[in-house]
Amino acid sequence: MTAPPTAIARWHRFVAARSAAGLDDLLAEDVVFQSPAIHTAQVGKAITLRYLTAALQVLNNDSFHYTGQWYGDSSAVLEFECDVDGLQVNGVDMIHWDAQGRIVRFKVMLRPVKALQAVMPRMALELERLASGGAR
Repeated sequence: MTAPPTAIARWHRFVAARSAAGLDDLLAEDVVFQSPAIHTAQVGKAITLRYLTAALQVLNNDSFHYTGQWYGDSSAVLEFECDVDGLQVNGVDMIHWDAQGRIVRFKVMLRPVKALQAVMPRMALELERLASGGAR
């Protein structure tokens, strides 16, 4: 198996640590975040950091693992699985980075619909907690 590109290796360190500490250094200022739970793309480091931090709390539990990874010159597709509220979640992270190795686009896709419906309220609660300055 080919070693992951630097940006992806760095992302994997955050996933393994289950922490977003230092993640802002990996994100470009104008990074775009896309999720099946929100209609419009979210633009900017602050909002993307908030969504990724919430996702690390909601999805990145003991069952979380990547099942496949495919790399391009400046992009990667990472397929994952985890359990949320007893439901099997299957998802894909599509990540693009710039010449400096900073993430410029992060798109998440989840299936099946029932799993997405379970994840959405948990993400909303975590985002609310983060917005109010809550800590874990």
